Amino acid sequence: METISKDKFKIIGKNSEHMESISRPNLSYWQDAWRRIRQNRVAFFSLMAISLYILLAIFAPILSSHDMAKQNADAMNQFISKENWFGTDALGRDLWVRVWMGARVSLAIGFVATLINTVVGSMIGGVAGYYGGKADMLIMRIVDVIYGIPSLIVTILVMVVLGAGIQSLIIAMIIVGWIGTCRVVRGEVLKQKEQDFVAAAKVLGVSNLTIIVKHILPNVMGILITNLTLAIPNAIFQEAFLSYIGLGIAPPDSSWGILAKEGTKMLRVAPHELFIPAFFICTTMLALNLLGDGLRDAFDPKLRGTE
Repeated sequence: METISKDKFKIIGKNSEHMESISRPNLSYWQDAWRRIRQNRVAFFSLMAISLYILLAIFAPILSSHDMAKQNADAMNQFISKENWFGTDALGRDLWVRVWMGARVSLAIGFVATLINTVVGSMIGGVAGYYGGKADMLIMRIVDVIYGIPSLIVTILVMVVLGAGIQSLIIAMIIVGWIGTCRVVRGEVLKQKEQDFVAAAKVLGVSNLTIIVKHILPNVMGILITNLTLAIPNAIFQEAFLSYIGLGIAPPDSSWGILAKEGTKMLRVAPHELFIPAFFICTTMLALNLLGDGLRDAFDPKLRGTE
């Protein structure tokens, strides 16, 4: 075997700057999560798609020259054209404006109902997990009872009492929608309250409410955001389904579910009236689910700091 002589090596000395340098930037928890979301092309593209839909829902009806409710008997069931980018419906109304006005309702219901469910579920689950004992037992038995009630029955009862509309639909979603978040938060709080930083806070005399709000909930925030993102498409689909079967949004209000219901009647004559709202329902749900998967990976503490 050939020997390696010391002549083949060169002493370059020590560089204190290189010795003290950090190979990668020191990122906070949220900065590292954002970095990983940007590196996840599927999740980042999904985030951009959802952002585009939200911007179009806000500005497209404002910038359009068409009125959502204006009927035109001479332009019924027209296909896509320069004048009507998504065509017209059975009453000659412009579908471009109606789709994005419907997006306002569908997205608003999805985001608002899910956000309220997350807040309510986090508070109740946090109390149940932190205090335990009889409070935990009572809360979880109530959760089990509500969980056993079919959501469709709750929705029908709410619609009968309050009437069809956006507010009624959101209330129906809230009544049973917070249960999943409550269970997730309770499980995480049960783990977090056994940590040393919670014991140290108790020794220092910090109140229980402060410990829950400032010490425990921030540590489950990643799971909450992931759960929130994955719950939004379920709420959007629920609104679309209920509106489709006549239990959700009622005309003259518009939503993607209403547009799909109206488009079904014209499937043979003008199939685009069904395919366009169905496309946006499917792509929105897909994008939110893919974004939720990306957020789950980004907030995973086991992958903290990995490339």
